[in-house]
Amino acid sequence: MLYLWDVRQQPIADVVRDFYGPLSSREDDDEDGPPERDGFSEHLATGAIGQLDALDDLIVKHSQHWRIERMPVVDRNILRLAIFEMKTMATPSAVIIDQALELARRFSSEESIGFLNGVLDAVNLGIRPMPPG
Repeated sequence: MLYLWDVRQQPIADVVRDFYGPLSSREDDDEDGPPERDGFSEHLATGAIGQLDALDDLIVKHSQHWRIERMPVVDRNILRLAIFEMKTMATPSAVIIDQALELARRFSSEESIGFLNGVLDAVNLGIRPMPPG
C-alpha cells in the first residue's frame, strides 16, 4: 500500500480502496480475486502516512548522505513501515527489523539489505535505547 501511495501520489484512503478492489494490482494468476482485507497492514500504511514527515526526518538523519527522494521507492517505504511500527507498537525491535529485511529480500535488491539494516539499527537505538546494564 505504501508503495502504491508513493508512486500514485493519491490519498491513502484511495490507495487502500484500490488495493482491495476487484482489479487489484496484487492479484496473482493462482488467486481467486483480490486479497482479503488486512487491518494490521492498513493500520501500518495509514499510520505511516499520518506520521510521514517525522518518519522521513528520522530516515534522513540516520541514512547519512541519502536524500529520501533519491532512495529506491521500495526501500524508503520499508523504512517508513518499520520505523512507524517501532514508534507505535510493542513489537520487539528484532522482529520488526527482521521482517523489514525479509521484505527487502523479496522486493528490493541485495545491496539494500545492509543499508536498511544499518538505518533501522540506528533509528532503533534512538527510539528504543538499550537499558544500562
